[in-house]
Amino acid sequence: MRDSFNREIDYVRLSVTDRCNLRCTYCMPEKGMCFLKKEEVLSQEEILFLLTALAEQGIKKVKITGGEPLVRRDTVALIAKIKEIKGIEKVTMTTNGIQLIRHAQALKDAGLDGLNISVDTLDPIEFRTITRVGELTRVLDGLKAALKVGLPNIKINTVARGELTDQEILEIAGLAQNEALHVRFIELMPIGLGKGCPGRTQEELFSVIQSAYGRLNPFEQRLGNGPASYFSLPDFQGKIGFISALGHCFCAACDRIRITADGNLKTCLHMDEGCSLKPALTAQNKELLLTQIFSAIQQKPEKHHFFETQGDSRFMSQIGG
Repeated sequence: MRDSFNREIDYVRLSVTDRCNLRCTYCMPEKGMCFLKKEEVLSQEEILFLLTALAEQGIKKVKITGGEPLVRRDTVALIAKIKEIKGIEKVTMTTNGIQLIRHAQALKDAGLDGLNISVDTLDPIEFRTITRVGELTRVLDGLKAALKVGLPNIKINTVARGELTDQEILEIAGLAQNEALHVRFIELMPIGLGKGCPGRTQEELFSVIQSAYGRLNPFEQRLGNGPASYFSLPDFQGKIGFISALGHCFCAACDRIRITADGNLKTCLHMDEGCSLKPALTAQNKELLLTQIFSAIQQKPEKHHFFETQGDSRFMSQIGG
């Protein structure tokens, strides 16, 4: 599938739940969240129908997101079934890692092709402050389990909050020194509770890392689905990546669509325009489904407008992070 700007769309980010076992300060409020009802969330059958139809139209890569995907009981089984869909070449997942130690082997057995783990700090007290309820040791134990069972292409995602200290940046980047994993710093997006929050720029992070670990050399090979720019460091097993949608806009290379947990198709993270695929999926009406998808993709904007418009007013967990 190609959009009106001749970009090939072959990647879908699919949220399987809007629920999460953490309450990160930049993502959702501590109390008062209104979650989707069970019947509103896409069922396994609806997801498989959707992805089979998308694969027939050229979608090759699927990222399972949330909320936290592992709070949904059938996520691992769902991944195994998605891997069986003809045309789907890669299935990856984001997680906060809290339940990862329980599922690492099963995810490996299901054929997961890559895993992104959110780690915003290596300070247990700061981690609890950011997540409100989380225990860092559970995440790190989950990471160890993922490495031990041999899950491929593990990446650590760190939101470049304004509070992120130079020492924290170095400690997190250092994870890629001794382990075969990659560390990415993600620009804080002005979405939901992230609006108005201070963030650190790619240039600031770059300078801090380079001053301590040596020259960051561009790494031209692609290491996953996303738009991260990667760099190598001397004596590091993994790479250091930056995802900076605001400071280093990569919309010209955007190859993705997003599906929220209730089946709403989004063609841009920032924009609130979209269409509900849920009725077509419930009815397994493939003709209606593809008509809606093709129409939406032709409306995909050339680039985000974070600096000009309000955009989507939902929290990130409701959009699919």
